[in-house]
Amino acid sequence: MTLTPGGTTHRRTLRWQNARVLSVRDETPRARTFRLALPEPRRHLAGQYYVVRLTAPDGYTASRDYSVSSAPDDSVSGSSAGAPYRGEIELTVERLDDGEVSEFLHDVVVPGDELEVRGPIGYFGWDASGPALLVGGGSGVVPLMAMLRHARRLGRPDLVRLVVSARSPEDLYYADELPGPETTVLYTRHAAPGAGRAAGRLALADVAPLVRGGETAYVCGSPGFADAATAVLVEASVPVESIRVERFGPSG
Repeated sequence: MTLTPGGTTHRRTLRWQNARVLSVRDETPRARTFRLALPEPRRHLAGQYYVVRLTAPDGYTASRDYSVSSAPDDSVSGSSAGAPYRGEIELTVERLDDGEVSEFLHDVVVPGDELEVRGPIGYFGWDASGPALLVGGGSGVVPLMAMLRHARRLGRPDLVRLVVSARSPEDLYYADELPGPETTVLYTRHAAPGAGRAAGRLALADVAPLVRGGETAYVCGSPGFADAATAVLVEASVPVESIRVERFGPSG
């Protein structure tokens, strides 16, 4: 089956729009970031997502949700307050085996193409009005990266603490940009040389020193990771009502 970007339609208050692909870059051997220009610019909260829809010649459609990895102010022209918003976003997509949308995006889409998208959507958003503790596993780091970028561009990296769990250095998203005093990277299978921590799953010792009190915790990853990370946060005395969770995984 060959999928191509479809036409525009309406759904609820958010309209589908055809975004132009500006650039494509690799993050890992199985993850790629797509920078899109929206014809109808819409600001997003760090943590929200867009739906990408593909339409086959016979009318069959397939759609998937992809978190925005860029900061809300990523494409603001200039640095002054009230500068015009150019409406560019970045979506980071993991290639899934037999994933009809992710495989198409990885194998077919190139700069200049158009993709049908709808968004921004979701309540898993951070507005930088208070401190946040971010815990991500694998591709779950994508919406958290938008939060980290947002804090850094506001000149307030102190607002966030980010813990990222990856299988190995080769599987770490945004490897060149992540490092900083506000971030902690741990590996579950193969640790990087000089990592200072043996490979292993997220544990209380990784999280407890980062809890300051009063922050909102954002957890994102596979269902198994999200459940385990939530349990660790509760053990670290983060109130359950202060924990927001988003689970990533293949569609059923």
